[in-house]
This record gives sequence, structure tokens and C-alpha cells, in this order.
Amino acid sequence: MNLQEIDSVKITILVDNITDRLLLSTSIVKRPSMISNQRIAESPIAEHGFSAILEISYTHDKSIKTNKFLFDTGVSKDGIVHNCDVLGVNLTDIETIILSHGHFDHISGLISTLKRIEKPIEIVVHPEAFLRRWLIFPNGNKARLDFLDEEEIIQAGGIIRKVEKISFLPRDENKPDKKESIIVNNRVMITGEIPRVTEFEKGFPLQYKEENEFELVPDPLVKDDQALVMNIKDKGLLILTGCGHAGIINTIKYAKKVTGVRKIYSILGGLHLSGQGYEESIPLTIAELKREDPRYIVPCHCTGWKAAYEIVNTMPEKFIQPSVGSIFCF
Repeated sequence: MNLQEIDSVKITILVDNITDRLLLSTSIVKRPSMISNQRIAESPIAEHGFSAILEISYTHDKSIKTNKFLFDTGVSKDGIVHNCDVLGVNLTDIETIILSHGHFDHISGLISTLKRIEKPIEIVVHPEAFLRRWLIFPNGNKARLDFLDEEEIIQAGGIIRKVEKISFLPRDENKPDKKESIIVNNRVMITGEIPRVTEFEKGFPLQYKEENEFELVPDPLVKDDQALVMNIKDKGLLILTGCGHAGIINTIKYAKKVTGVRKIYSILGGLHLSGQGYEESIPLTIAELKREDPRYIVPCHCTGWKAAYEIVNTMPEKFIQPSVGSIFCF
């Protein structure tokens, strides 16, 4: 598929597990200032979740166009809007909200976000993101996960667009077709369900879903996990993940296959290499990342300290430290 090039993308981290106010700005990333009106500015909060705004710029009909999208909404009800207030981020000009998957640490701020936007807005989401899910641990402990409520979303102004396969943003305003896999202004690719081809990326083995009046059945693949892919002019692909339950290597392979672009320029987002059952995948993932040779790796959210350390240790020139409020300019 012809994923059209963009000139640049600006990604602002609104929610992440880490906040570090002492990080320095570089040519790639701008850090929020600690000082405002000769006082120490209010601090954004860190939480175990993810949310980012991406703003793309590209040339169209000899003029520069921009589009702005929101990817995920964090783990708490108001964390995203609090951080937007602290960071001076405006949510009202967002064109579309994309949800990486239906887990609580990526959807819990959705209703607060819709109330802040105060206008109808499209939400692109995989149908299985609405499943009612549980975690069942080896010792028998279990917990029901918070889930997306379709009716509540609609009442808050969300226009739900369920997409299983590849779709693109932005779309042509003169052609408001909501069918799957529409290719109109194809500059941001939403992967939809990502094929699983590696042997070491196993999804989320603890996950179960409700079926047939609350019967719990295994649901390890997290089929609704999807990423965003952009093709930056003269650079290559930028891949933005939420948790990366599909596996970052599966995601890279799929992005390369469907776009025909071989070069990976940057990876930003959660790589889910932390926690029970995941850390043994770190060496294999690092080895594959080295072979893919991206210019930058920004491991956010659920990547985990051990995996981030291995990225720093083996590919120090590629690593960029994420932090809430950081603005990455690729």
C-alpha cells in the first residue's frame, strides 16, 4: 500500500510512566520548562498508562497541511486533562482519537477527554477493544478489567468507527465514507490487527474474555492491539505503539510488508517487556531491533526498566529517554 510521505511529525507525550523534569532538550526532543513566571511550574503527573498527541505536516497542492490526532487517553479518569492543563496543550483541535487497544491503562481518560473537547469526534478502535476481559494469574487470583462502554462514549460525543484491518488518516472531508480500509489521504496508517509471526512474542497470556453469560475463555493474543505508522520523507517509517501486545518485531515486520518501506526510522511507545513472562523475550527482541537498525528508539510505558537498560547498553546512540510533556520532533 502506498503510505504517502509526510514532512514531519510532532509527538507530545501526555501520559507515561515516567516524569523527569531535569532532562535536557535536544534537536529531536523539547522538554517542558520547570520555570513559569519566575516560579517553579506545576508538575505533570506520571501514571502507568499512555497517551500522546501527534501532529503531522505535509505538502499538498503546493501548500503545507497539518493534522492533529490523539492516541490513547491514559489510565486515570483525569490524568490526561490535568497534564494538558499543566503543559498548555489544547485538546479541542484534535481531529480524531485512535485507541491502541481496549485495556484500562489506555482508555480510562476517554470520557474526560470527550467532555473537554465538547464536540462530536470520531474514535477509531478495533471491535475487540469492547470485550469484557479478566486477568487470571497462575495462583488463581483474578481481576476484572475496566472496559469500554459504547453507550457512554456515544453520549459523551464520541462517534465510534470500528476497524479491524488497515485504515488511514486523515480522510478527505469531501468523502465522509466510514468503511473499513478507506485509502483517501493515506499519511497515517492505523495497522488494525497485526499478524503474529515471531515465536517469542506471545501476547498477553494472563488475559481471558467473557463469553456465553460470563464464561471465561483464554484470550492471549489481544487482537485489538494496533499501532500507528508514518513514512517520514527521506527518513523511513516511524512506528507509534501503545502497549505493543502484538510484539514490536511483529509490528515492524507488518509495517514493512504492507508499506513496502524497508527502513525503520524511529520506534516510540510501549514495548511490553516488563512483568512475569515477558523478560525472557528481552534478548530476542533486542537482537531483532539491532538487525532492524532504527535511528531512534523511545521506549515508553510498559517497556520496563530492564528492557530499557538493554537498549541503552547495546544501542546507546539510538536511545532517547521519554518523559511526560516531552515533545519529539521527527
